Amino acid sequence: MTGRPARWLPVLAWMGLIFFLSSRPDFPKPPARWLGDLLSIVAHIMLFAGLAFFLARALEERPWPPAFALTMLYALGDEFHQSFVPGRCMDPVDLVWDGIGAMCGLILWKRVICPESGGR
Repeated sequence: MTGRPARWLPVLAWMGLIFFLSSRPDFPKPPARWLGDLLSIVAHIMLFAGLAFFLARALEERPWPPAFALTMLYALGDEFHQSFVPGRCMDPVDLVWDGIGAMCGLILWKRVICPESGGR
């Protein structure tokens, strides 16, 4: 495990948050279906952006490929986990949103943690 051990605490906490939310059988649904779909998409993007950000921060050196891969592995495990939760199911489309979120989190990490590189 690379990085300082304290840098892994946010990763573990964020994974716990995702696991907790995925364990809930159902969430309140807005009256308009499109709004519920939009909220779900935004939630997936934000949750997995956060995970990728924290993973990149913990990994420190050349974190992009491993942070993205670990985020997507966790996303796959999360979808599998949801298949056992009543009222939830696996949805491969969610993995797409998780991947978009992971890329957003990594771009944010680059801009916030490594601004001296101009965000490149």
